[in-house]
Amino acid sequence: MVYILQTAMKLGCIYALVSLALFMSFRILKIADMTTDGCFILGGAVSVVFALTGHPFVGLILAMLAGSSAGLITAVLQTRMGVPSILAGIITNTGLYTINLMVMGFSSNLSLLKGETVFSVSQKMGIFGKNADLIVSAVIVIVAMILLRLFLSTRLGLSIRATGDNPDMVSASSINPGRMVMIGLAVSNALTALSGALAAQMQRSIDINAGTGIVVIGLACLIIGETLLCRKRNMTLNIAACLVGSIIYRMIYALILKTHVIPIECLKLMTAVIVATAISFPTVSASISYRNKARKEMKKC
Repeated sequence: MVYILQTAMKLGCIYALVSLALFMSFRILKIADMTTDGCFILGGAVSVVFALTGHPFVGLILAMLAGSSAGLITAVLQTRMGVPSILAGIITNTGLYTINLMVMGFSSNLSLLKGETVFSVSQKMGIFGKNADLIVSAVIVIVAMILLRLFLSTRLGLSIRATGDNPDMVSASSINPGRMVMIGLAVSNALTALSGALAAQMQRSIDINAGTGIVVIGLACLIIGETLLCRKRNMTLNIAACLVGSIIYRMIYALILKTHVIPIECLKLMTAVIVATAISFPTVSASISYRNKARKEMKKC
């Protein structure tokens, strides 16, 4: 049980960065950014390539820069070329498949078994001991959450939030909404790429199909966390919900794998059920609450 909890927390911290990215794009900017799948693999590929040269920390930084560049391309397609947001993300995601193959030397996967990672380096330095994977992941995601919260409280961050709420009002206030979208998507995809970079270094490998469906899982984690924490609109709680939801999702996944309640062949179906339940839960809950309230009113009459 302790092992399951540790694994869920470790993976939950890493994949919480994807939920943070989707919070930025989906909740703040109100944009369904489909760049996430390809950007996750891009971050992992860049990270592994530089880790193989002995520079795992540099790999994380450059992975974020590569991810932000992918986000900028999506934003330019959307804001400068008039491509609808969903199509812009799909176009960029399609192009990233080839870019990712190029980064990986036109190989479908890369192995990091003999290379150093940020986790192995931290463990060798004796900073975090045997729990280096968990502690390093937790420190990185907490720092990212704090920085994102501080960023959204700045004048630029408030402008991005206002762009998502009412772009016409922002434009009337002499703020360029297109520029705000570009910055927002750059930050969002930088977080996604960082998640992919950490996941690849932890697993010591990256596969060209590793990011398939990551946008749906990240969104489910975000909604699970929001359902549990965010009764009222609160920016700090919304950001914290990304981490909480991601850990809970990973715990459910790990428990099912450990107990063999569902055959391994059915894991994709199980994932679909968890995601559908998480996304539909707020609507179903509100509907049930409304019906119960209506019944009470009818009884009074």
